[in-house]
Amino acid sequence: MREFILSALLVFCWAAPAAALQSDCLAMAGAEPRVVPAALKPDEVKLTFIGHASFIIESPGGTRIVTDYAGYSAGIVPDGVTMNRAHSTHYTDFPDPAIKHVLRGWNPEGDGPAVHDVEIGDIRVRNVTTDIRGGMAGRMKDGNSIFIFEVAGLCIGHLGHLHHLLGAEHLGMIGRLDIVMVPVDGGYTMGQAEMLDVLKTVKARVVIPMHYFGPTTLNRFIATVSQEYELETSTTPERIFTAAGLPDEPKLLVLPGN
Repeated sequence: MREFILSALLVFCWAAPAAALQSDCLAMAGAEPRVVPAALKPDEVKLTFIGHASFIIESPGGTRIVTDYAGYSAGIVPDGVTMNRAHSTHYTDFPDPAIKHVLRGWNPEGDGPAVHDVEIGDIRVRNVTTDIRGGMAGRMKDGNSIFIFEVAGLCIGHLGHLHHLLGAEHLGMIGRLDIVMVPVDGGYTMGQAEMLDVLKTVKARVVIPMHYFGPTTLNRFIATVSQEYELETSTTPERIFTAAGLPDEPKLLVLPGN
């Protein structure tokens, strides 16, 4: 069953990181920012929820990356995009040719996992692959990627189309997550109680729900995690974060846009 089409509305680090790169989140020794006029302060990162599973991540140096890009990027040409394979609302075979970095969360050649560990402007992007349901065997190995964005002292994770719990090997490669975008539909990905178990293992200070198809499903997830997270509901789809400004206690931050 195909998911609701995003465009109609808003329209691992699997291998060891390259020797020249040492993960800030796994140890944070960041890349030097690009020398461009910055709308953000040096310690700020801006997240904007476009909808479904797509966010714009904007760095102090002006780099912009769109997650789970299916052809829509809210009128901007991002410097890079990430994609996932499970459904066509999470990828496109025809990305804008002006996008310099297109990171697919699966290996199109089908021979082993996708491996990404790159610096796009002042954002380090790497991935950890997970499996997805589908195919003759009922499970497609390495069909999804959890993408991790290291920028301005923050480790930001996007769980993509996660279909199973994370083992110690996944958690070891993911490392620290300060902020995580999590699918909470409860069916296309994982049950909401299972997704809460995932969140307990990654221990991010800010959890941003996505991929929920409407307020009923979102409210069910909020009720599921209400004992674990303080709830904040934003009136705008964007938020600026700093490492120093992370909450002391875990927070569920709902951004409008889905």
